[in-house]
Amino acid sequence: MDVVVRRSPAMVVRPSAATSGSAIKLSSFDRPNATVPVTAFLVFENPIRDAAMTIKRALSRALVTYYPISGRIVAGPGCGGGDDHDKELYIQCSGEDGVAFVAASTNRAFKDAEFFTRSPDTRAPPLVEELAVYYPAGQCGTADPLLLMQVTEFSCGGFVVGVTWNHGAADGNGMAQFLQAVGELARGSPSPSLAPVRWDDSLPSFPPPTIFQSSKPLGGVVCLDITVPSSAIDRIRAEFHERSDGRRQTCTTFEAVAAVLWKCRTRAIASSPDSLALLSFAANVRRHVNAKDGYYGNCVGAALVTATAGTVANAEVTDLVQMIKRAKDGVYDSMFAKNDNDYDLDENQLDELLYNALVLSSWRNIGFEKADFGSGTPKRVMCYMQPSFVRWPSCMVNLPCKEKNGSSSVYSACVREKHADAFLGELAKFR
Repeated sequence: MDVVVRRSPAMVVRPSAATSGSAIKLSSFDRPNATVPVTAFLVFENPIRDAAMTIKRALSRALVTYYPISGRIVAGPGCGGGDDHDKELYIQCSGEDGVAFVAASTNRAFKDAEFFTRSPDTRAPPLVEELAVYYPAGQCGTADPLLLMQVTEFSCGGFVVGVTWNHGAADGNGMAQFLQAVGELARGSPSPSLAPVRWDDSLPSFPPPTIFQSSKPLGGVVCLDITVPSSAIDRIRAEFHERSDGRRQTCTTFEAVAAVLWKCRTRAIASSPDSLALLSFAANVRRHVNAKDGYYGNCVGAALVTATAGTVANAEVTDLVQMIKRAKDGVYDSMFAKNDNDYDLDENQLDELLYNALVLSSWRNIGFEKADFGSGTPKRVMCYMQPSFVRWPSCMVNLPCKEKNGSSSVYSACVREKHADAFLGELAKFR
């Protein structure tokens, strides 16, 4: 029996009280993400009474202090003339706009639900596509709400909060902070415990990246819900500690998982040994730029590791960890460095470079795990990208599933169908 999701018509949720009508300029951290959608799912095992309406009311109250999330991104004249790329971007807060909200229910319990399917050719879409609202064009337009939320109640009493948002409005830490505030209000708090800050004029500007900027879908990507076992992670961390030349360096769970994914994917796609195998991953730089407490705009830098495919495929995982650590430690300096990655490539060469690259993000310990709407924190936090809109090979390292004893849950959209079996086969070696 299939899982049937019944949705109510979408409604607009506005701030429950009057808010500012100001325009908020997007920072250099925000602007590269102004059309990028992100989707997250928070899975709650224990019920709350009338989950959808409880969260909807709290959402409306939260939008009073987080009023920019109810606004729209607009372009204004910049210093460079009339071209769209030269225009400044703002969040226009009119007070009349709002966010989209959908209440939904299913006919099944969590134990009967499979959130992901492996093949993009199946007739039925994966369940996650029914548990959130998505931007129709696969990217965010100027008239689109900055947040789309769906609350789906399952027959067992558990519920899933699915949020899709415009990345230009908030990064993962910022959206997690917002959902924590909604949770506090849903539990009866008179106001959020942390005062939000959206425009921090002390943030530095930095040049936008010139790689991993693609306007067209990668094509043929298969989405996988995979697990890197805790036993493999613990083994890699112990080996790295022992091989750290007396410095007794530590290896984080993310660094171990990143090294495994990079190695397995590089071996699976079997590129020429001399071709580049780029690895990029996001890093929170709030402490580096002295962002104020409560700042929920984008404040993320991109670390880049460059090696040949042959090096990555044949290296010890602990050596890859060391490369990742060096890039991570230098992420702030690299944001202001002269960009030498101006590749003069034709379209086919650029496609090959993009497919040989891997972009990672970590959803561990950024705050989604603390959201509580009245029945405790999430059993699982997941993210999702619709396969037809994936623009570069990506993996999101999620919070570990509580029932998997600390193993790392990863949402992967990083290989085409023809390489999926080889990728899974390489991952199976790390048991």
